[in-house]
Amino acid sequence: MVLIALPSQEETSRVGVMASRSVGKAVQRNWAKRVLRSAIQPYLHSLKPGWNVVLIARSPLTKATFQQTQAALLTLMQRAALLQDGNDIGNP
Repeated sequence: MVLIALPSQEETSRVGVMASRSVGKAVQRNWAKRVLRSAIQPYLHSLKPGWNVVLIARSPLTKATFQQTQAALLTLMQRAALLQDGNDIGNP
């Protein structure tokens, strides 16, 4: 997956999820988006305020387990420094 984060002027953070045709047909794309939404749900309260985040699904996501997806997402958010202090280590 790809994570794109841009600062925003709002006090809250927003998260968008997308999957292109390279992921697969409609069923695979919708499944990938549902998995990404579920994977980020536990981290929403830990996101720093004032960010617009876009998660883009890639084709290997369709073969990954949920735990692998969540671990990759946590790694990406830590690299981008999107998590508040004290909430960026370990699983939720």
